[in-house]
Amino acid sequence: MAERIIDISPAVSPRLAVWPGDTPLSREVLSDIGRGDAVTLSSIHATAHLGAHADAPNHYVRGGEDIAARALGFYLGACQVIAAPVARGARVGFDDLRDEITESRVLFATGTFPDPDAWNDDFAGVEPALIDDLADRGVRTIGIDTPSVDVLGSDGFPAHDAVARRDMAILEGLILTGVAPGRYELIALPLKLEGFDASPVRAVLRTYAGE
Repeated sequence: MAERIIDISPAVSPRLAVWPGDTPLSREVLSDIGRGDAVTLSSIHATAHLGAHADAPNHYVRGGEDIAARALGFYLGACQVIAAPVARGARVGFDDLRDEITESRVLFATGTFPDPDAWNDDFAGVEPALIDDLADRGVRTIGIDTPSVDVLGSDGFPAHDAVARRDMAILEGLILTGVAPGRYELIALPLKLEGFDASPVRAVLRTYAGE
C-alpha cells in the first residue's frame, strides 16, 4: 500500500523565530571538509523549545517528568488534524472545532502563526475547558500550529495547567498549512534528553493510499 509522508516541521535555522527572550539557534563549525579538515563537525546552541517541539511536564510543573521520561506513545500513532480557524490572539474552544473528535491525538490548525521565521505576538492558544473536554473523550496528546497552547501575555499558563492536571502531552510549533483535516499517523518522537524541559521533534504525518 503506497504511503505518503507530510513533513509538519519548520526548517531549523538561525532565522527560526523563538519565544521572546529565549535562545535562537546558532551553529559553531569546529572543523570543515571545505577548509581541508578530515571531517565537518559542528555544535549547536539553542532553546530546547525550538520549532516543532514537545514540552515536558517539568516545563510547567514543579517536579514534573523530564522529556526523556515521557512515554513515546504520546508522540506516535493515529492522530487527527482538525481545522480550528479562530481570530488572532484567541483560544480554540469546542465550538471552533469543525470535526468530531475520533482519535487520541489531535492537532489544531489555527493559521495564526503563518511564518515560523517571523514572530507574531497574536497567535492562538487553547481553552483550558476544551483540554478537559478532550481528556474526557480519551485525547492524550494536543498539538498546535503556534508557539504555545497558551497565548502570549496570558495570566499564568492555564492551558499548560490543564494539560498537567490531565496528564496529557503537548506538541507546539507545528506547520499545518495545506494539511487537509482528517486522520493520519503521527510520528513526532522527542530526543531522550535527560533533565530537559522540551525537545525539538521532526514531526511528520503518514497516510496510506485509500485513506
